[in-house]
Amino acid sequence: MLRTPGNVREMAKVETDWAKILARLRREGWVAEAGSKHDKLGHPGFRGVKIMVPRHKALTQGVARSIAKAAGWIV
Repeated sequence: MLRTPGNVREMAKVETDWAKILARLRREGWVAEAGSKHDKLGHPGFRGVKIMVPRHKALTQGVARSIAKAAGWIV
């Protein structure tokens, strides 16, 4: 597929700050279950869904987008 300005879709930017992502998850009811290098969070309303958040000040767009999808923030 040729990439021309007409057929390239821009992806929305998502928050990449680790502290802000973790704070939002906790506000929305996600609870810490375990972790050493990553925070592992679960939610009572989403059985079987676990979110792993690496402990870095800034996450990459791809990791942040994956967390946002798992949390239901984006489709």
